[in-house]
Amino acid sequence: MSTIYDVARSAGVSAKTVSRVLNGDAPVGKETRIAVEKAMGQLGYVPSNAARMMRSNKSGLVGLITGAISMSPEPMQPAGLPELFIVQGIQKALAGSGMTLMIADTGGVMEKAAPLIDTFLRHRVEGLIYVAEFHQKVTLPRVPDDVALVLANCYDDHGTTAILPDDRLGQFDLVTQIIAAGHRRIAYLTLRPDVEAGHLRALGYRDALTTAGIAFDPAIVAACDLPDRAAESRLLMETIDRMMRLPDPPTILCCGTDKMALEVYGILRTLGLRLPEEISVAGYDNYRVIAEQLYPPLTTVTLPYPAMGELAAHRLLSLIAGNPRNDPAVERVAGPVCWRASVKDLSGSKPEETEPKRRTLFETI
Repeated sequence: MSTIYDVARSAGVSAKTVSRVLNGDAPVGKETRIAVEKAMGQLGYVPSNAARMMRSNKSGLVGLITGAISMSPEPMQPAGLPELFIVQGIQKALAGSGMTLMIADTGGVMEKAAPLIDTFLRHRVEGLIYVAEFHQKVTLPRVPDDVALVLANCYDDHGTTAILPDDRLGQFDLVTQIIAAGHRRIAYLTLRPDVEAGHLRALGYRDALTTAGIAFDPAIVAACDLPDRAAESRLLMETIDRMMRLPDPPTILCCGTDKMALEVYGILRTLGLRLPEEISVAGYDNYRVIAEQLYPPLTTVTLPYPAMGELAAHRLLSLIAGNPRNDPAVERVAGPVCWRASVKDLSGSKPEETEPKRRTLFETI
């Protein structure tokens, strides 16, 4: 195997000059650099990363901990799009940084995060990114002050740099656009309030109503996601049937996720209601496998996972470089509303054209 001294002899320079070319720690003339690089190519010289790490005290390594690779396919998880999209965003941002990304998978077991962090620290990583499968608070072991840490899709109680989806703003934007389309009776089939996204999106829903001067009506709001899919289907059916029998029923059903909206489409058709002519539907996630394949295609909000991954990586690189942390510890990324044909524009319609037929589930089965 060729050494730095073999390269020096071939290029007609000193070993110190070859070292300067490799490490970029001192000026070297253009012709000299070309001669050294040519010699390395001809000799098949491979620099010793271990030796370079010892000299510079920098490994060039970034550790990423996720459950994306072995993520459970269980459809009732509160995750929207797979966290793999966050990982892809991180990879994209790090591609030209000169850093090497090492990925470890938790297998969906949070308790495995701590030993994985320890393993990465023993490999002298310069930074760590932890990616959660859905918006949540996490508790991780503290890392040394000289190791940068960024959280993606989660946050902690220590003020660690965190990149989160702006669930509140996303729901606010969606409901605001629905109101602009002429809807006033906007039902909301929410996520459970103990889910972080469910709590924040409910706030965004109420923010939009308040901004538009529309009174909040608890009769058309219900938490409908359950861990058991069959139980959730029954709850959705009962809730929608009850809402559609109200004296002033909703003209649109906003669903906590696109997966929930998929279920709602079937229930509404069971009730004999045409979409969107008699009742509109909106989702959340922009789970494109669902949203673009439904008929009519589903209006929804994008969870900006790739953008979150890129931002997490950029924030990590900035911390590794020693830049002062001028950005807020927690940064929220908003995703756009994807407006599709599942929402009818009522803004120019006559009242009698917008009132849905009120059939009960028990009348149609």
